Amino acid sequence: MAPKAALLACTAATVLAGAFLTAATWSPAGADDLVTHHEFQVNCAPSHHQPDDPIVYPGLPGASHDHTFLGNKTTNAASTTQSLQAAGVGATTCLAPDDLSAYWFPTVYNGNQVVLPNFAQVVYYKSGILDYTKVVPFPPGLRYVAGSATATQDEFQHAPGAVEGWECGDSFHNWDVPVRCVAGSQLNIRYQAPSCWDGVHLDSADHKSHLAYPDRATLTCPPGHPVAVPMLEFKMAFPVSGDMSGVHLASGRGYSWHYDFFNAWDPETLAALVRHCINGGLQCDPRGFDLYKPDRGSVLGPNYRLPGRP
Repeated sequence: MAPKAALLACTAATVLAGAFLTAATWSPAGADDLVTHHEFQVNCAPSHHQPDDPIVYPGLPGASHDHTFLGNKTTNAASTTQSLQAAGVGATTCLAPDDLSAYWFPTVYNGNQVVLPNFAQVVYYKSGILDYTKVVPFPPGLRYVAGSATATQDEFQHAPGAVEGWECGDSFHNWDVPVRCVAGSQLNIRYQAPSCWDGVHLDSADHKSHLAYPDRATLTCPPGHPVAVPMLEFKMAFPVSGDMSGVHLASGRGYSWHYDFFNAWDPETLAALVRHCINGGLQCDPRGFDLYKPDRGSVLGPNYRLPGRP
């Protein structure tokens, strides 16, 4: 086996449960020294919940199961790229005022009671391919659905976006909501989105086909979806524990977990974060700062905006 092919195979073998590149060990020429992460965080609190979905049911308020929304405070069934952008700087629950994107997922219930996250949740923007220097920012208006509300438990467990399933306390790798969680713990879920774009369409009929997951063997984008964009990883936590028999999603059982993304970032800000953190091989916080490499500096100022912006 050629040296490069052997290195690719060795690196790909370290990828566990679809968690692309969380253990990658290859650094392309011109990039940073050996690193294990190529990402930045976006921290966003819940803004509201309502039965709307501007991707699947655009213009049809109340047509969807209930969703919990993060990010843009104006998101509703009528939201468009233009309306999200027109909300204005700071019309978001995300730390970065220039991230006017909308993020949403099926609302969690305990019986009839809505369970909302009680602190800012983490959305990672990562590289889904081996050569992280090739990742480019999302185009304005790109939107998609990750996961499936109609998945079976087996489909959810073996989906390319699955990471570790549902977790709480000392209970791990559950592919449905656990029957019991240690009192005082929180219910957690992580799920990764596709990160290879066809380079043409901002949406598709099924809201999925314009994106694809990287090839598992080579960690490269497949033919037909040649453009590597950030891989979103939702890491959500819900304050519910004890008897979990009544805990479910608005879309059904725990294996119906899925989420939606509608990009409305300020393009300059998103490009700066992608360039510095993902392409630069850094593990950045929401300001684009790598605690382990402070000499590399940060992208955003104390106000989480590009320098020079008030």
